[in-house]
Amino acid sequence: MSQIRFAIPKGSLEEATFKLLERSWTQVNRKDRTYRVYLDDPNIVVKMLRPQEIPTLVSEGLYDVGITGKDWVGETNADVEPILDLEYGKIRLVVAFPEKYHYKNLDEMIADYAKKKKILRISSEYLITASKFLKQSKSYKKHYGTKDPLIVTPWVRLGTNKNVQIHLSFGATEAKPPEDVDAIMDVTETGTTLKQNKLKIVDEVITSTAHLIVNKKSLRDPQKREKIFDIVTLMRGAVHGRKYLHIYLNVEEKNLKKLLHEIPSLKNQQLVH
Repeated sequence: MSQIRFAIPKGSLEEATFKLLERSWTQVNRKDRTYRVYLDDPNIVVKMLRPQEIPTLVSEGLYDVGITGKDWVGETNADVEPILDLEYGKIRLVVAFPEKYHYKNLDEMIADYAKKKKILRISSEYLITASKFLKQSKSYKKHYGTKDPLIVTPWVRLGTNKNVQIHLSFGATEAKPPEDVDAIMDVTETGTTLKQNKLKIVDEVITSTAHLIVNKKSLRDPQKREKIFDIVTLMRGAVHGRKYLHIYLNVEEKNLKKLLHEIPSLKNQQLVH
């Protein structure tokens, strides 16, 4: 059987990913300071990578399967098959700007800046997602048509609309307004960090969770497909298993009716005599 190359995320998704792997396989081993992970299946070769890189690497066929956030699949435009929602690592990608601004949302800000002929600067790690979101705005379409916002990074500038700029953030995005940029598009779970930096959330762009993604060519390969669906089956079982509690009791038959009344189940109980 062909070996399956499996990319798993390092960073914020790392701990939850290892917990899921440990529920899916009987042995999960990793040496300190290395990026190789060993399962009890020699036909699955696992390596840890940054979640931002995984969609592209899976799409290009360097890996057959991977775990990453659905947000990074969209950001990279990766041509992969998101085959299983792993139901952890839930985040919201939001637009936020200083509380003192009177705008209700980004659309109002775009309209006002265009009217005053001011350059609007937004900071984000999600350059492509930010560009798409801006271009969907009614005010952006009205004032700038189909022009692409100017994407600004240290090594390249893309887009023709210099009046609306998206600046690549390398972290601490919430610290940048109002001196460096006017608004941000950033990931949040609770919004606490944004509030602490006197920012308010005005738009929700997407919500995302960790997903198991698959290379489409690998999925069509009969040998790889079989092993890929073994992986899917194991991980789906682990995901669903988190939602249920099994209670095993030894009960005399005369007390069974009373027990079932005292401990009702959401579904039918399974009774073994």
